[in-house]
Amino acid sequence: MFRIISEFTEGFDKLADIGFAISVFGSARLKPDNAYYQHAHDIAHRLVDHGYAIITGGGGGIMEAANKGAVEAGGKSVGLNIQLPHEQLPNNFQNLRLEFRYFFARKVMFVKHSMGYVCMPGGFGTLDEFFEALTLMQTEKIYPLPLILFGSEYWRELHTWIKNTMIKNDTIVSSDLNLLYLTDDPAEVVDIMNKHRAWKQQKIDEAQ
Repeated sequence: MFRIISEFTEGFDKLADIGFAISVFGSARLKPDNAYYQHAHDIAHRLVDHGYAIITGGGGGIMEAANKGAVEAGGKSVGLNIQLPHEQLPNNFQNLRLEFRYFFARKVMFVKHSMGYVCMPGGFGTLDEFFEALTLMQTEKIYPLPLILFGSEYWRELHTWIKNTMIKNDTIVSSDLNLLYLTDDPAEVVDIMNKHRAWKQQKIDEAQ
């Protein structure tokens, strides 16, 4: 119980002043010569150039690429590392590093401190973060945030299944997908996030 409390406390404290941040998810297994690794690096660099911090799971592959892009652009590069029996080795491109034992505490940090998600090709962990965010928005537990699936070749069949099977069978409604995007263009990722940031900043200003 005290370990759980300490993970929440440290996370809230260290990320309190991070500002507008984007979480980048994707496979730890993709190598630097993979096109999606290179896209993740490019996207993170572009986002930092536009004033965003980058948050990843802190591991290799896509996570390393995004942290590296953020560092090389001179931005905040956050790694929310998790203790796992294999695969999770912290990358060397984090200028703010947190360690978690519990997935649920780590998930809270992603949701609380992210203004948007970029889901690069990944496995069960990437799908888990993606669908959890969709669920939290659908049930109005969190404010809306853009969910970008980058890589149409990888994600198209899932995107089509959601639209053609789930909506067709009335298990969700079409409006549930208003903030879901499918793209292959890093510039479009930045544009989507900038538009959402302007909307979010307007809401903050109106509330003050």
